[in-house]
Amino acid sequence: MADTQSSEARAGLRLISPTALYVILLLAVPLATVLAYSWMTGGRGVVALPLTFENYAELTSRWAYGYILLKSLLVALTVTFITVMLAYPVAYYVSFHVKPERKSLWMFLITIPFWTSYIIRVSLWFVILGFGGIIDQSLMGLGVLDAPLNIASYAIPSIIIVLSHAYAPFAVLPIFVSLEKVDRSLLEAGQDLGETGWVTFLRVTLPLSMPGVIAAVMIVFIPTVGDYVTPELVGDGKEPMIANFIETQLLKLQNFPQGSAFAVVSMLMVGAVSGVFVLLNRRFIGSAK
Repeated sequence: MADTQSSEARAGLRLISPTALYVILLLAVPLATVLAYSWMTGGRGVVALPLTFENYAELTSRWAYGYILLKSLLVALTVTFITVMLAYPVAYYVSFHVKPERKSLWMFLITIPFWTSYIIRVSLWFVILGFGGIIDQSLMGLGVLDAPLNIASYAIPSIIIVLSHAYAPFAVLPIFVSLEKVDRSLLEAGQDLGETGWVTFLRVTLPLSMPGVIAAVMIVFIPTVGDYVTPELVGDGKEPMIANFIETQLLKLQNFPQGSAFAVVSMLMVGAVSGVFVLLNRRFIGSAK
């Protein structure tokens, strides 16, 4: 019996060893390197001993670094909130009001934006938000504005708008899957008890779909807080985010210890916020059961 269990264990190790090796080489080793660099000294491409806490102390001593972290967090949370609030009605409509044989077509249409390059989609927003763009021409044609508004010149609002559009399909899919799992008989029972459709939604549908909502929040929040392309393209890079600052420190200034320290702090910040979402997800999954 023991020999059988041992052979099964060895077979299992052989089965997962390629994946484990892949994860260690491409994930664990780079993360360990960044963590080690964050405690070292140097600059201009030089990393050396002794170990020091100065890189982290530098982040707390300059308000500009804290401003970048806080701004990135607030932008990511705002984008996540807007995206989920827009995605939920779409997912709800497809799940409850579209015929079953047409739901796959709707999901197919929702994923169409993925067919084009992300950079192309970001660039096309300049046609809408830029000087003399669609919004400016429409508002001036209606007599609302006397001069172009040029929303693209306002970096933060433009970044929020573009990111909310870019990550919208990521939010729709998990919410739709969660809504599909809602037992329709529970909704019918609520209506039989005299509850209105809105009350039934708040007391039954919404709580049961919260795991999908929280999954959508995490799917949108984590990549948004570290997005590099959009802040670089929108607003002419006037409002750098976490990823832009790390890129400047590592590639342009070649200050590997300082850039690594900022990367570690940002990962801890994202991990803390994501941990809250994970705990909420477990709570709602437990209550649903």
